[in-house]
Amino acid sequence: MILTCQNLKVAFGDDVLFQNVSFQIREQEHVAIVGPNGCGKSTLLKVITSELSPSEGSVTFGKDVTYGYLAQYQDVDIEEDIYHHVLHANEEILRLEQELLDMEGSLKEVEGSELETLLNRYHEKQHSFELMGGSSYRSEVTGVLKGLGFIEEDFTKTMDQLSGGQKTRVNLARLLMQKPDLLLLDEPINHLDLASIEWLENFLLNYKGAVLIVAHDRYFLDHIVETVIDLSFQTAKSYKGNYSAFSEQKRLVMLTRQREFEKQQKEIAHQEEVITKLRQFNREKSIKRADSRVKQLEKMDKVEKLTEKDTAMKINLEPDSVSGNDVLTVEHLQKAFDQQALFSDVSFEIHRGEHVALLGDNGTGKTTILKILNDKISADGGKVKIGTGVHIAYYDQEQQQLNDENTLFDELKDSYPNLTDTKVRNVLAAFLFTGDDAFKKISALSGGERGRVSLAKLMLSGANFLILDEPTNHLDMESKDILESALNGFSGTVFYVSHDRYFINQTAHRILELRDETLYSYLGNYDYYLSKRDEAVYQGQKEENVEETVEEVSLGKLSWEEQKKAEAAKRKIQNQISKIEEEIEAKETRISEIDEMFMDEETAKNSAKLNELSAEQKKLQESLAELYEKWEELNDEIPVV
Repeated sequence: MILTCQNLKVAFGDDVLFQNVSFQIREQEHVAIVGPNGCGKSTLLKVITSELSPSEGSVTFGKDVTYGYLAQYQDVDIEEDIYHHVLHANEEILRLEQELLDMEGSLKEVEGSELETLLNRYHEKQHSFELMGGSSYRSEVTGVLKGLGFIEEDFTKTMDQLSGGQKTRVNLARLLMQKPDLLLLDEPINHLDLASIEWLENFLLNYKGAVLIVAHDRYFLDHIVETVIDLSFQTAKSYKGNYSAFSEQKRLVMLTRQREFEKQQKEIAHQEEVITKLRQFNREKSIKRADSRVKQLEKMDKVEKLTEKDTAMKINLEPDSVSGNDVLTVEHLQKAFDQQALFSDVSFEIHRGEHVALLGDNGTGKTTILKILNDKISADGGKVKIGTGVHIAYYDQEQQQLNDENTLFDELKDSYPNLTDTKVRNVLAAFLFTGDDAFKKISALSGGERGRVSLAKLMLSGANFLILDEPTNHLDMESKDILESALNGFSGTVFYVSHDRYFINQTAHRILELRDETLYSYLGNYDYYLSKRDEAVYQGQKEENVEETVEEVSLGKLSWEEQKKAEAAKRKIQNQISKIEEEIEAKETRISEIDEMFMDEETAKNSAKLNELSAEQKKLQESLAELYEKWEELNDEIPVV
């Protein structure tokens, strides 16, 4: 084991953040820490790195284990340029490189036995240099910086010339070049575009050390982790598998625990009724028997009800009216800043009911297009036509739509004056602003809180065309799931920018990729886009040619028919799973009944009956094992729709 955490507890006064947190990380294991916002994920990393002392428990690293830590927020200013800052991540390689250069110079000045001795030393050091990867080290530094989104013109910049997100990327690059035994990463992809996220994903997949990561990108976690540590319920529970496997396992655990809780509650209620009846008899023997049952109840090991904190938003998106079929038409759109073209000749259409995601690297102009559509900035050329009956609601990732001088209550009241005070308070509560939170100033809110206010306004808008810029930023995984469900149930039209690939996969019907100053279209979700973007038939397929291409290959129709078949297959498998879960519950119930029968005094004296019950229980347990295996197989067969 390279890391062991034992019975960790962090409390601030009487407020316990988490407790009894124990887990181990093996060599080369890739592990994710997940849980709702505020459960202590970042705090746990700080405890592991000794940045914060735990209230109880211990953290132990294996012998000679090295680790590197990337915090969410970076505030490091250095004088050297970013290339040399990353280059000096491994001073040992640079020291050896300089020694070899010095020795090469000395080789010209000696001869005879001295030359032979020097050559032997030179070859030894060169061998060590090669084993450390010294010959490719400088090209690796360049590759890592480029992989994380820097161009060579950026290499000479110093930290004081960079944004906060760029500083985080530089420090991530330096950490990756240090290659410690354990990488501790807190939200490493927050400031990366899709290309850089994919690059980091591949880097970590091939990383020889262990990785402990906090991230909200479910697609990312699905691809790189093999273990998930869930910090819900103020403690830690480990699950084997990626994020999707964890989600399904946790669902089953919650279901089983809920059933156990409900069963025990029924038993407790029954016992309490019996106790009440016995006491109503008001006889000495009945009262003693009632007291005996009370003591049994007190000794009972209570099954705790697993309830997570109410950290889930409640979103219901419904348009007030239906738009025409042609929602948006963009023709030959152009935009440049400081004579540097962002895009030119961009044309596309969006029709009623479509959910369209706009993808592209940082700096290609995605947010700029959304701002042009919402009259926040003007285009340099081209036309934008909004269709008949279209009512737009715009979610701005910078939340500039919010008035910093307003309270939360006033922000909603000003935007929707017809709302009653009670309705305003109820909507704010649905987005986790309760009590005095309603009277906080907008200026005092965090990024995540501002995002929730913007989503609340979006819900109230009744718009039939939603334009969203990074709507999942600052949301925890549960909130993302809720937003996905709301958008998938939305009967209007959606056009959005997002770096969240899982979110795109769940909600997009079509992908527009902004690349090489123009648009390319893919009819499908993110997985479909990935499978098709590099195929030759799609190279150069511009948006204005999409309709012709669709008519030629009937791609849209095929996709719809295949989706229907997949949905039918999915329903069939889910019905089988439900039946198996019912069988599991019935067999577990019977096993519990047999356990109770073993405790019966009369049964305990009857060896034949005991043998009969033992045989039945063994058979039930064997059957259960088969059912669990079949349940797992069926879940693996569920098609992605």
